[in-house]
Amino acid sequence: MKPVIEFDILTLFPSMVEGFLHTSMLGRACKQGLIRADAHDLRAWAKDKHQITDDRPFGGGPGMVMKPEPFFDAVESMRRSNSKVIYLAPDGKTLSTPLARELAQEQHLILLSGHYEGIDQRVRDELVDMEVSIGDYVLTNGTLAAAVLMDCVSRYVPGVLGEEKSLTQDSFFNTLLGFPQYTRPADYRGMCVPEVLLSGDHQLIEAWRKEQQIIKTRQLRPELLSKGDTQP
Repeated sequence: MKPVIEFDILTLFPSMVEGFLHTSMLGRACKQGLIRADAHDLRAWAKDKHQITDDRPFGGGPGMVMKPEPFFDAVESMRRSNSKVIYLAPDGKTLSTPLARELAQEQHLILLSGHYEGIDQRVRDELVDMEVSIGDYVLTNGTLAAAVLMDCVSRYVPGVLGEEKSLTQDSFFNTLLGFPQYTRPADYRGMCVPEVLLSGDHQLIEAWRKEQQIIKTRQLRPELLSKGDTQP
């Protein structure tokens, strides 16, 4: 069975994501052949005996910059006609549900993980098709960001989730945040599940959930609300 989508992560720390790739949802999807995901040590494409992948920045400044040669050699050895190369960068396009759905339509994603002060600009100019950020903050390296992107995108690959309906209940699916969820027992230490959820009236339950989504979104993320979202 050919995977629906393939991921190749280029990083200095492949062990950071190897366990992640083989457990939980991603692990099951890999075993089922729905996706293929591998982490590669960028040092394997370094030319010198010390496998150096970084150097001091031209023009001075603190920290080190990742060298272009290993990235060029690695990407050129992996890239196919259906590949898309993504660099995880804090100044990239913000990862969102629409973007994750878009990327889930791709067949092969090569994810570049930056470290230190970033990567040589020539890599970004010549190799990268898209730059993606997972939020307005900076991590010690981009490996975790690559893992987050891969997890997010994989959810939109058909068959990866056990119950496809759970996608439509996620926060941000329709710009609204998620509704409250409850399970047994119905009464725990005097904290009771809302009666509507015990009613068995699915139409009433759906209306209550939409109302809760609107209330929560208005309180926490009002900028997400559109005119069509404001009515239960």
